[in-house]
Amino acid sequence: MPQASTAPRTRWTNWAGNQSARPAKVVTPGTAEELAKEILRAAEQGRTVKAVGSGHSFTSIASAGDGVLVRPYAMTAVREIDRAAGTVTVEAGLPLARLNRLLAAAGLSLTNMGDIEVQTVAGATSTGTHGTGRDSGSLAAQIRALEIVLADGSVHRCSPTENPRLFQGARLGLGALGVITALTLAVEPAFLLTAHEQPMRFDEVLDRLDDLTAVNEHFEFYWFPHTDRCSTKRNNRSQGPAAPLPRFREWLEDDFLSNTVWEGACRVGRRFPRSVPAIASLASRAWSDRSYTDTAYRVFTSPRKVRFVEMEYAVPREAAAGVLRELRALIERSDWRISFPVEVRFAPADDLWLSTAGGRDTAYIAVHLYRGTADQGYFTEVERLMTAHRGRPHWGKLHTRDAGYLREVYPHFAEFTALRDELDPRRVFGNDYLRRVLGA
Repeated sequence: MPQASTAPRTRWTNWAGNQSARPAKVVTPGTAEELAKEILRAAEQGRTVKAVGSGHSFTSIASAGDGVLVRPYAMTAVREIDRAAGTVTVEAGLPLARLNRLLAAAGLSLTNMGDIEVQTVAGATSTGTHGTGRDSGSLAAQIRALEIVLADGSVHRCSPTENPRLFQGARLGLGALGVITALTLAVEPAFLLTAHEQPMRFDEVLDRLDDLTAVNEHFEFYWFPHTDRCSTKRNNRSQGPAAPLPRFREWLEDDFLSNTVWEGACRVGRRFPRSVPAIASLASRAWSDRSYTDTAYRVFTSPRKVRFVEMEYAVPREAAAGVLRELRALIERSDWRISFPVEVRFAPADDLWLSTAGGRDTAYIAVHLYRGTADQGYFTEVERLMTAHRGRPHWGKLHTRDAGYLREVYPHFAEFTALRDELDPRRVFGNDYLRRVLGA
């Protein structure tokens, strides 16, 4: 049976600490059937239902308000590994970190993933979590089937051939159509990646952008505002042998320097904003040229312990260089002091209705602020720049767009909202965020 929290109004807070709620009830169902009973009970009481994973979204997309908060901790099983079909079926609450290691032990791997692995599988796919790739897209684009509980308590399995319309909407459904309880993801034999990380000048990266994204399977870069320096990352498949970073060097560079030391630098910058350009200059020089070969998920992902808030927009791939030059000019003529680097990644077009890469090759441009840092208009002006290029905001990252804007930049927006009207007319799965981005 689902276990309800005995403490009334337990406070929920997301990872960044910028979103919180006090739901009326917290439940931890162990099966789709137990979840269905909770959904029906909440609907009868006029309450909403929201599932929340690791809380790694910066928006209030998973906030239950004063409704029922579903924790997926009891739904973490691996249901099936089908080597012939090249798929794995897992329950929704399984963290990506555990999935990666379970797959590696079975000699398998996801094709692509983001740069962190703390999210639950359903949370990551439902918000459009992505990495960078020339040929491979987001985690949601790798879904081959899923199981979902709808507002009427019914449990449905869907795929391209079974309930295909539901499948098309639910693969990246923002939690607006129902609560996902299991997903079937495409997998392939485990592979090695060779990572080459190299400092480059800002103008050189943009001048060579077409070549860098065409030649490399996975290319991304970080630009340090107040400098002309970038750190570039090129990840490509390798026949081996594996040559991972020595454990001490990995800890020193990817944990101690990138987290512990960086946290201290960010605190100094927050306290003394005038020091930020000097800190940025030092930080950009600390990123050295290095190469290593390791298991794919160990190359794709990195520990991220410094807490921040983030805005990310997806712009047409062909607009990327121009947008980034405009962004640099915007920062240079402002009084802002930006301590966090700007992150730039890429993805091919896909066919998901609400995917930020839906129907167009895409560049992702992400800006960050260390927690507690005053915005002073940075996110507002960046958003104005991105929307001038028909940018699409990441569903789990900060933005102010509403249904009126989003309807114009998503060709299948009306199809998704029509499906939502059919499946959840009473908005059992609604909240303030979904009312803003999808409409009432």
